[in-house]
Amino acid sequence: MNRQAETRRGRLTRRGFMSGIGAATISLTVVKPQSVRGTQASSRIEAGCIGLGGRGRMIAGMLEKHGGYQITAVADYFAPLAEASGEQLKVKKSRRFSGLSCYKKLVASKVDAVFLETPPYCFPEHVEAAVEAGCHVYIAKPLGCDVPGCLRIAKMAEKATADRKVFLVDFQTRTDPFFIEAVKRVRAGAIGKIGMLSSEYNDESFSDPPKTATVESRLQHLIWVNDEELGGSYLVNAGIHAVDVALWIAGEAPVSAMGSSRIVRGDPHGDSHDVFSVTYEFASGLILNHRGEHLKNRFEFRSDCFVQGQEGYLETGYTSRVRILGNRGGYRGGDVVNLYPLGAERNIDTFHKSVVNGVYDNPTVEPSVNATLATILGREAAKRNTKLTAEQVIRENKRLEVDLTGLKA
Repeated sequence: MNRQAETRRGRLTRRGFMSGIGAATISLTVVKPQSVRGTQASSRIEAGCIGLGGRGRMIAGMLEKHGGYQITAVADYFAPLAEASGEQLKVKKSRRFSGLSCYKKLVASKVDAVFLETPPYCFPEHVEAAVEAGCHVYIAKPLGCDVPGCLRIAKMAEKATADRKVFLVDFQTRTDPFFIEAVKRVRAGAIGKIGMLSSEYNDESFSDPPKTATVESRLQHLIWVNDEELGGSYLVNAGIHAVDVALWIAGEAPVSAMGSSRIVRGDPHGDSHDVFSVTYEFASGLILNHRGEHLKNRFEFRSDCFVQGQEGYLETGYTSRVRILGNRGGYRGGDVVNLYPLGAERNIDTFHKSVVNGVYDNPTVEPSVNATLATILGREAAKRNTKLTAEQVIRENKRLEVDLTGLKA
């Protein structure tokens, strides 16, 4: 969910891409809590925060509030942000890092856990550095902008699990009690055989000013969402919330996608399309229709999913409600309130408990990789106005290059 929606609301056995490309199954690994560095009952997890924009500062504030963390290092490409956040969080001046290499310096400063809230093009390199250094990783979505980046993170997450480290991807909907119960019931047959899923993500677009001599001007204020190589696109970066819920309900990843998309926002400079219509197909025969728009047209924020079954239907909304209506009964569910902050708070608490208790099953990794790859598949199919299979997109392994010439090291 993006910052504009946050401000307006004020509250805010599975097949998959991973198995399809031969990635190893992530298994539960448990070690004694006392063997985890920095997690004795009398100490707090030493955290390093990379990326201190709007959400990055929100996550840092939540870490402070939680009580189980001590923020000992901060990093952002922009020095004023690193300095201001470091001052507010009482981080030593020597552990406030900036420039492109800031993440390397933060990881080298020895922290227990790294919290990543940067434009997603950074994630593959940042994750690799953190995992290789033996850090636990808490990361925003999506897991990269292209297939190579996403698969690189999947490989690093697998290594983190093998190394007995926690790796958590911060989707909020999967923490909500109403969502959890409703999905459980539908997967158990509450509405009969599922025939079709429909998801939608609607919100306003972000500022898309003319490009300058370097990419630096695109790295703040979510401008980067307009650029596929920096933010993945509106579908990959934002629409992923709704698509992820649909995949959660389906219990599988799509095998193909077809669709159309276009740029409608006025005076565009980034290459991301902002209006999407995508149809996904699954090996089981299930169909998912996804639509989304990101225009400054005053249409309200929506991140919804509807499930049509033989005997009833499920509706879910990020800022509305969750309920099941069916021929054989239903589920009252309830209103979804403050999911944007509460979901993050629940994830931060789960992350802490996993580190302290030595629980390294890392269940958010596989679905998050699948959701990221699904939206990349949808982006490519819609942009090319054709049908593509997941296998084709994985085989293409198309890399989106970012020109960092002229940026501060």
